[in-house]
Amino acid sequence: MSRRNIYLQTLSVAEALERARKVLDRDALVAAETISTEEAAGRVTATAVHARFSAPPFHSAAMDGYAVRAEETFGAREDAPLRLVPGSGCHPVNTGQPLPEGTNAVIKIEDVVPQADGGLLIEAAAFPWMHVRRIGEDIVATELLLPRNHQLSPYDIGALLTAGVWEVRVWEPIRLVFIPTGDEVLDFTTRPTPAPGQVIESNSQIFCALARTWGAVPRRLSPVPDDRARLRAALGEALHGDAHVVVVGAGSSAGSKDFTRAVFEEFGEILAHGLAVSPGKPSLLGVSREGKLLVGAPGYPGSAIVCFEEILAPLVAWLGRRPAPERPRIRARLARKTPSRLGSEEILRLAVGRLDDGHIAVPLGRGAGMLTSLTRAQALTRIPADSEGLAEGAEITAELLVPASTLARTLVHVGSHDNILDLLADELMGLAEPLRLASANVGSLGGFSALKSGAAMVGGCHLFDPQTQDFNFPFLRRYLPDLPVSVVNLAIRDQGLIVAPGNPKNIRTLQDLAREDVRFVNRQRGSGTRILLDHHLREAGLDPRLIQGYGREEHTHMAVAVNVRGGAADCGLGILSAARALDLDFVPLAAERYDLVVPERLLEDPRIQTLLDLLRSPVLHRKIAALGGYDTRLSGRMMREGMGLGAA
Repeated sequence: MSRRNIYLQTLSVAEALERARKVLDRDALVAAETISTEEAAGRVTATAVHARFSAPPFHSAAMDGYAVRAEETFGAREDAPLRLVPGSGCHPVNTGQPLPEGTNAVIKIEDVVPQADGGLLIEAAAFPWMHVRRIGEDIVATELLLPRNHQLSPYDIGALLTAGVWEVRVWEPIRLVFIPTGDEVLDFTTRPTPAPGQVIESNSQIFCALARTWGAVPRRLSPVPDDRARLRAALGEALHGDAHVVVVGAGSSAGSKDFTRAVFEEFGEILAHGLAVSPGKPSLLGVSREGKLLVGAPGYPGSAIVCFEEILAPLVAWLGRRPAPERPRIRARLARKTPSRLGSEEILRLAVGRLDDGHIAVPLGRGAGMLTSLTRAQALTRIPADSEGLAEGAEITAELLVPASTLARTLVHVGSHDNILDLLADELMGLAEPLRLASANVGSLGGFSALKSGAAMVGGCHLFDPQTQDFNFPFLRRYLPDLPVSVVNLAIRDQGLIVAPGNPKNIRTLQDLAREDVRFVNRQRGSGTRILLDHHLREAGLDPRLIQGYGREEHTHMAVAVNVRGGAADCGLGILSAARALDLDFVPLAAERYDLVVPERLLEDPRIQTLLDLLRSPVLHRKIAALGGYDTRLSGRMMREGMGLGAA
């Protein structure tokens, strides 16, 4: 068996970057090149640039009017206008034209009174160089136009051409090669269908897309299996090319098939292995004997992206003499308590929206393999290495992943998961004035907690009270007694046991969950589905400890369905639409009411009004019904205590 890599010492991101900058010789590694000025926007000057021509290159009119010698107009006033004769010390000019010989001022055409005999009257004197662009007013020939290591903007291109600079010396773009690795990795270019244990390779394309935003030139090689000799060959090929940086995807961790470190050591020196940041710990840095940067990026996408953005982006910027990428920052209030491990900085993904005079931030999924929490995130925040986490309501600095203007058009939903929320998110973004729905799936009681702390605009819940046979209101009285709220129905939905196609284990009742051959997957504590399950287990007199998998928790109905679809569980409690989405079978258990809870003080908020209007739309009702397992007879209606499921 191959020797495992051990993280003997983890470094902070700042320490790892400093090591790389000290070892890399960017003057030797990155060359300069001469390119046409019109193609140079976004590039970085390698030498100072001086103007060849002045701009303007002559005294020119800054206005349409008449060029005159200013001294000859002195004495003109309103009660004693001065007469001018075109062609005799007074010459018509248009904006940008050279001043005629002997003139030094322009009188605007609207300040001249034409006379019937062709003469002109002026009622105010001109002063020297009035309405005139003097030679070299903007640019003087031979002066420094731009310094070295300046990133060229579109405006710079105009200035360069105006100054007669047809070519410019710039640093070559940083070239990067990405080598995906792994026996389980499928080449996305073949459009494969993954079997169990296989994944579609996508990290390279995240990397390439990010690299292009850095002004770099990325290239991807075909995936390499977990074979040391083949990885060595691929790395050698990349290093003998024109790349400045070679990135190996996956294989940088401590597994027996992780060969990246060992192969890097064959080609050069290891600078850092193991970063004090989560996700992203397995990141690896080295330098080849040719002086090129070697990077081992983790395989999980969340970790890989941290490696790309925290390590690669600043080093590529430094090599290319560009400013390091920076995100806009805002202050926000955290929606819920978020624990964290001591010893490593944690990068936390957030859903963010503007509420009242500030912003609210809801933590999203934290797993290194959870790419969708980044597609849904509006911002990131950092939990310091010496902190055990952040308290609910904590003031944090959030680094924006979206334009700040979008936060005022974001609805923040915290609460129970339902597939209708995905439908709502798409419908809201399809409006003439789109709204973004940022949703955090933390269960019904988690939604109540966020509403109580003012960290959510909408809470989703479906809590059934056996004593009153009502939904949500008994729990609102208990958990939100001092918060005036309105409750609007999203839909009535079917809950039941999600089982494999054909129900091969013939699971028909809750009693079947206690069978030794049945593996169950549960929802998290505090979710309405978990509360519903526990109620029915009590009704059936069934001890949860007899259920294999009762303690295994998922946070969404679709996650439960995926477990059943993939064979990791035989059944789980969830909604019919989740079962239908993955072509699974369904054993009905109960109908329940899923409501949205809105603080009354927010009812007049335009975003809430838009949501309520959409919920009342017959078109939306038809789309909800098409998902399967939903009844829309109450959808969009304001609920009152005791309504239950309404009239059948």
